[in-house]
Amino acid sequence: MRYKPVVGLEVHAELQTKSKIFCGCRVVNSTEAEPNRFICPVCTGMPGTLPVINKRAVDFGIMVALALNCDVNPISIFARKNYFYPDLPKGYQISQYATPLAIKGSLQIDSLNGKRMVRIRRVHLEEDTGKLLHHDSTESGQPTSLVDFNRSGVPLLEIVTEPDMQSVDEVESYAKKLHTILRYLDVSSGDMEKGVIRFEANVSVREIGSDTLNTRTEIKNLNSFKALLRGVTYEVKRQSDIYAAGNTVKQQTLGWDEKRSETVPQRSKEHSHDYRYFPEPDLPPLKITPEWVDDIQSQIPELPDAKQARYEALGLNDYDAGVLAADRTVAEYFDQVLDAGSGSFPSVTAKSVANWITTQLFGLMNANGISIDEIRVIPAQLVELIDLVESGRINASSGKLVLSEMFENGKSATDIVKTKGLSQISDESLIAEVMRQVLDQNPKQVAQYLGGKESVGKWLFGQMMAKTGGKATPSVVQRVLDAALAEIKSDRDN
Repeated sequence: MRYKPVVGLEVHAELQTKSKIFCGCRVVNSTEAEPNRFICPVCTGMPGTLPVINKRAVDFGIMVALALNCDVNPISIFARKNYFYPDLPKGYQISQYATPLAIKGSLQIDSLNGKRMVRIRRVHLEEDTGKLLHHDSTESGQPTSLVDFNRSGVPLLEIVTEPDMQSVDEVESYAKKLHTILRYLDVSSGDMEKGVIRFEANVSVREIGSDTLNTRTEIKNLNSFKALLRGVTYEVKRQSDIYAAGNTVKQQTLGWDEKRSETVPQRSKEHSHDYRYFPEPDLPPLKITPEWVDDIQSQIPELPDAKQARYEALGLNDYDAGVLAADRTVAEYFDQVLDAGSGSFPSVTAKSVANWITTQLFGLMNANGISIDEIRVIPAQLVELIDLVESGRINASSGKLVLSEMFENGKSATDIVKTKGLSQISDESLIAEVMRQVLDQNPKQVAQYLGGKESVGKWLFGQMMAKTGGKATPSVVQRVLDAALAEIKSDRDN
């Protein structure tokens, strides 16, 4: 008997606002800032304090909801989600439940079975909790835990899907595409090493061919793509083995143990009534007008799918278009190069630009560990270099050397070519003189060619290129050499 996964994801993304969701405290990197320095009575839950909604957080939430094709509710309501945990100072979390910010969205993903649609159940706003710091031992030799409230009250956007993903491949595709969209919209840094995005996976399995949904488990706080995929893979196998043995799966909340590479039980799975939700009395209903939605809609940039389609229309293949569209800063750089070359450089095509960026430029970036927004090669300079190569003024090999130097010092391609004397030799009379020297110095190879060993022609071509220091225009070299060898062969036959 075979089983297939049924997976839904809950994604928690910290929003890049300057201040927290219900107070004026600054949002800081909780992995680097001194603990408990950016807090106030509101975000630490002191009695008598009142929350005030951060409009920018709502703007970001609406923007994500629209990008995910959701219906934005004209009225959404904050609620108190009651539970006790040391990093939750109030004893409840302000979240949205019965009436969230947005509902009924969708995101198209690529899978091994082609394009698939993942339904978005809800998008809602809430506050983040504090952060527990565990220490194995203190001076007394006893383990201890400390609480840092710098993260408490940071705005979170929770995005919940329906259980539509049927393979680990689809889980990966959805998670990475959503991550890309959040970065495109510039609403979240997406830095999972800093806990900015966390995944929770709801996993069950069912018999192939059956529509019956079985008991699900929830894997909490998966802080990387790697942890998400390993956790889901392990849980699918664990549940499949349980059913295959004739046993049943318990509904529970699990954690992912990275060292042991397995899921571990944390507690029995909660239901919504366990949290005793009730409307937050200190916050009025959030009213979203059509004008507000239209204003946010006008601010949404061209998203990855639209960019990829536009790039393919320019003649790029699916792979190149996807690579360029996957990162907003890369896509913007590509567009700037195309704009810089438009009209003035007819030899610079979208395909040639894509090739230089995804091969040579990416190679230099990877070797130096920097991103495209940190490089010194401005778009106009890359256009100039590509034009020098495509027009035949320098060859591709020289072009790579020039790009390396541009990458190092930010100089223009023309200046580097002039300084290093890299311009190609296209004068046929000069190339013909080199050709005569090569043929005169290698009579044995010429005889082999005339004897039918045509591969020697490539060797003679290489000798001519070597004599010109690689500066001769290859097409001119080939034409001059072919004509000379044909003439020699004709004279011999006559």
